[in-house]
Parts: sequence; structure tokens; C-alpha cells
Amino acid sequence: MATTTASAAPIVADKLTAADLRAALGAGFRDFLACPLYGLFFGAIYVVTGLAVAYALFWRGEAGWLVPVTAGFPLIAPFAAIGLYEVSRRRELGEPIGWGAVLGALRGRGDEQLLMMGGFVFVAFSFWVIIAHAIFSIFMAESGIGGESLAIFQTQAGLWMLVVGTAVGALLAWGFYCITVISLPMLVDRDVDFITAIVASVKAVRANTGVMLAWAVIIAVTLSAAMIPLFIGLLIVLPVLGHATWHLYRRAVN
Repeated sequence: MATTTASAAPIVADKLTAADLRAALGAGFRDFLACPLYGLFFGAIYVVTGLAVAYALFWRGEAGWLVPVTAGFPLIAPFAAIGLYEVSRRRELGEPIGWGAVLGALRGRGDEQLLMMGGFVFVAFSFWVIIAHAIFSIFMAESGIGGESLAIFQTQAGLWMLVVGTAVGALLAWGFYCITVISLPMLVDRDVDFITAIVASVKAVRANTGVMLAWAVIIAVTLSAAMIPLFIGLLIVLPVLGHATWHLYRRAVN
């Protein structure tokens, strides 16, 4: 399947199945094995960032904020995978793969569309942090407990805060997922504006809700599990998911 570089209107498939998810994951794993250095590089950035944030929160005596901040990490994972999309794209077309081309993909096609999407990602993550602060204030303001310890989640108010925060975060994450899961690989693949890419992403999710919801759950569960052992699991999980998302995009959009 050739990569589309013209600004043709994307055609969204509406018959994705669980077999497509399995095929995308298999292809993503093969991409990682074929070009592991790129995956490990982008995964390492994520790991180092996570450890730095955790250290900063503990050092500032705000360990309780580690949970909402970590929960917001999957919001920026798609943008972190742009270089991985380029690796998969080049492997698919049989084009040479080098650091210049892979890192250059982060700049987009020179039309600032990816840059605008990057700004959108940053705003979304910032919005989640604001919402998390608001939820914390609502449940913990009268408890006298601050965010200095993870022990806040052992209190009744802390548990309710976790339940509500998880529900709100899941809704925000789903909305963000709907507009990025297809749009970001499309901006690497095609000469389209980011609005067109977002519209195509939402259409793909609506046309294949069950499959795309399953993919969202797979991403959320595997990323969360990978972050538990000091974020180290992201070295493998992040690149495999990134490559797999590219292959799912290729199956979802013609």
C-alpha cells in the first residue's frame, strides 16, 4: 500500500476488526525488532522524563501529584511517537532510514501543521493538570491533607478523589484519543492540514467504535503497566504501540 503524499481527501474504512488490531500489533513489534535503536531512543526520552518528574515531585514534597501527572502521560504519547511513525512509513516503502529523516519528521512537512498539533497536545495536558488540581481541592480542601504523600489515597476522601479523577480523566483521554489516534500519523504521511486530519480521526473512531475503543484500552492498560516499574517498561511498550498505531492508521484510512 503506497503512502499518499497528495492532499486527496482521506477515505475512512468502516470494517476494522479484532484481526486488524492483532495484525497492527504484530507489524508494530516487527518494526521495533527491525529498527530497535529508534524505538529505544524515543522510549528512553519518555522514561527519563517520567523519572525526572517523579524526582521533582518527591523533592518538592508533592508526591501525591505523581498519580495525576503520570495519568496524563498517555495524552502526550501519540506526539512522542511521531518519529516512530516515520520509521514505519519508511520501512513500508522500502526507503532508507536514518536519524536525520526520523528526527526531521518531528518538524512535519514544513507547513507547521504538526507544530500546531504539538501546541494542542501541550494545552490538553495543561488542561488535565488544572482539572486534577480542581478535583483535589474539592475533595481534600477540608481534610487538612496536602499532596505531600501518596498516603492521601488511603483516606476515604482520597479514594473518592481517585475515583472521580479517574472517571474525568478517562473522558478527557477518550476525547483526546479520538482526535489524535489517526490525525498524527496522517500528518506524517500526507500533505493535509491538521483540521482535515482531526476530522478523519474522529470519523475513523466513529465508524469503528468497538475496535478503536479496544485499541484505546490496550494503549491505556499497557502504558499504565509499563510505568509501574520506574517507567522502564516504556522502553519497549511505547515504541511497539507507536509502530502499531501507524499500521492501524494504514488500515483505517485509504
